Amino acid sequence: MKVLRLGHAMYVLTSKVGKNYLIDPFFDMNPGCPAQYQTEEFMKSIDAVFLTHGHFDHTSGLQKLLNSHPDCLVVAQYEIAMILLQKGVKNVYPINLGGSIHLEDVKATMVQAKHTSSYGETEGTPIYAGEAAGYIFNFDNDHTLYHSGDTAIMSDMKLIQDVFEPTIAILSSSGHFTMGPKEAAYAVKNLLNVEYVIPSHTFPTKEKASSPEVLEALLKAFPIIDTMMDKDQDLAAELKNYPKTEVIVIGYGEEKEFNIQDSKIKI
Repeated sequence: MKVLRLGHAMYVLTSKVGKNYLIDPFFDMNPGCPAQYQTEEFMKSIDAVFLTHGHFDHTSGLQKLLNSHPDCLVVAQYEIAMILLQKGVKNVYPINLGGSIHLEDVKATMVQAKHTSSYGETEGTPIYAGEAAGYIFNFDNDHTLYHSGDTAIMSDMKLIQDVFEPTIAILSSSGHFTMGPKEAAYAVKNLLNVEYVIPSHTFPTKEKASSPEVLEALLKAFPIIDTMMDKDQDLAAELKNYPKTEVIVIGYGEEKEFNIQDSKIKI
């Protein structure tokens, strides 16, 4: 499988058979997403979209994707699914914590996260959007990946590991709105048993941003983003002497391939 990072907490998981699963579309205000991944051709290549919760930095680009690909499958919490259906989105699959969807080459299960969720907060009064969540992606004859979504550290991660046995984890680790590098490192050492961990929910510096002008505008609107910039290496530093799990820092617009044949953990 391949993992493509499109900035902040947005990723595309590409399966062995070439299916593309997008997590948390954040196109419009995302300083890390390269222009080549905002084209109509790219939007039409997405087979399904998974939403972890309703905040703008996870959903604000959904309409842009649907403008190019209106029949794209959208998997979302029940409350967000109802909001989207009322807005006229065509292909919505409501799900809730513990529920799963079986696609061609993956079983995706929604799991708990510790975070709030609202929808449309940058457009007007925030709408209640259910509970935040993460996902387990159990690919056929391949790695099982845990995307934590936005979350504080929680003991439920041990249950998620025991039940689903993920070998790769994408963990929010920017601090302020989610757990920080120290807490994420604790989760890796004490609650999870993954071979690879990918830091998430961070923002680039101006030097690393695909769109420095977008970053500048975002910082003016939300100055607190400054506290979440360039935090990926902090998790790597926290785990530098921990041999069981390798920290994989994925740049914005960078894709990493994970081969099950190279796995050290018995699948």
